[in-house]
Amino acid sequence: MADTQIGKTLFGPRSRPLPIIIKAKGRFMPTNDGAAATSWPERFLHGTGTLWFLVAVVGQFAFVVFILAYYGTRTAAGDYPGWNDKNLIMGYVEGDFWGNVSFGVHVLLAAVMTFGGIFQLIPAMRRHFPAVHRWNGRIFLAIAMILSFTGIGMTWLRGANLAVIAGAMTSINGLMIIVFGALTFRYAVARKIAIHERWAMRTFMVANGVWFFRLSIMAWVVLNQGPRWMNSTLSGPGDILVAGIAYFLPVISLEIYQAGKRSRSGGTKILTGLYVIAMTLLTAIGIFGAIAFMWLPDITS
Repeated sequence: MADTQIGKTLFGPRSRPLPIIIKAKGRFMPTNDGAAATSWPERFLHGTGTLWFLVAVVGQFAFVVFILAYYGTRTAAGDYPGWNDKNLIMGYVEGDFWGNVSFGVHVLLAAVMTFGGIFQLIPAMRRHFPAVHRWNGRIFLAIAMILSFTGIGMTWLRGANLAVIAGAMTSINGLMIIVFGALTFRYAVARKIAIHERWAMRTFMVANGVWFFRLSIMAWVVLNQGPRWMNSTLSGPGDILVAGIAYFLPVISLEIYQAGKRSRSGGTKILTGLYVIAMTLLTAIGIFGAIAFMWLPDITS
């Protein structure tokens, strides 16, 4: 604002500001004011990132609504066997008190973590409500750790897996959450904010592995017009590919996006933005499929 007012004062409302020449690494670069100009490839890349986030928010809220409407209502009513109205690997088991508690806590806390994770990524929250951002982040990390340990425990101790390879990939995702979350907390405590933010984004991606898994399944089914190469034990070629996409592609895509932001090449930024658009489209297809064929039928039946 100050630069704008100075420009109006010096040159008048109809005059164009004189270009200021600044030296950067041995080259002279023209600019219309003293602030660093943002190129259109940078704006394009930033816009694609924002678009993906907005699409993801729709899917995340839909996931939270499903958890509360399906599991939340049954749990509140004490209808624990009702968890099994949905086709689960292992939900309520009569006589398995601690296993049932673990499952209930795991599912319901997932809604809290998902809801809190959305707000952690909103820049305005960090700028205007830093205390809320810090405490929400601590709660997010604590829940992510609990979900990881309970998820790994249910997979191998309770036997909540249909195939070894599917259980292994889920457990790898859980271990990634634990490691990434620990690094996020470490760099926050050390006040290395830039590094903290990078690990926080990585943690967000891997912590939503279950959400991405459901989206990946439905995107695969929609695009292939059916569960091609999949089977009932999640051990088919399609199942393995979808699990790999769900648990690893999001964090890889994040690294691609961050590398594009750091690049000084406009062409690289444009190509990265096009990649993000493709991932956004894939995410949108998965969200549509999950809402239409996975979540909505269960809460309206």
